[in-house]
Amino acid sequence: MPCQHLNELTLENLISKANYPVFRCEECIRINDRWVHLRICQTCGKMLCCDSSKNQHARRHYEESGHTVISSAELGEQWLWCFTDEQAKNY
Repeated sequence: MPCQHLNELTLENLISKANYPVFRCEECIRINDRWVHLRICQTCGKMLCCDSSKNQHARRHYEESGHTVISSAELGEQWLWCFTDEQAKNY
């Protein structure tokens, strides 16, 4: 079944990585730690670390806030992920 969370996002309402002058996990910086890859919450715009990172801040943000969709902040990657439905979509 298609994910309604992903289908609601369009290029016009997507929070783009172009909006960020610096790429960093807000929470890892706060605790003086490192990350592997970065993700952008498509509800509030927080940039946080991925599930491959030790702290998994993007997933923890979803669990605490209910913000379901993230995008990759990595250069050359253009995909979205819905935590609720565990589905991905390229854009």
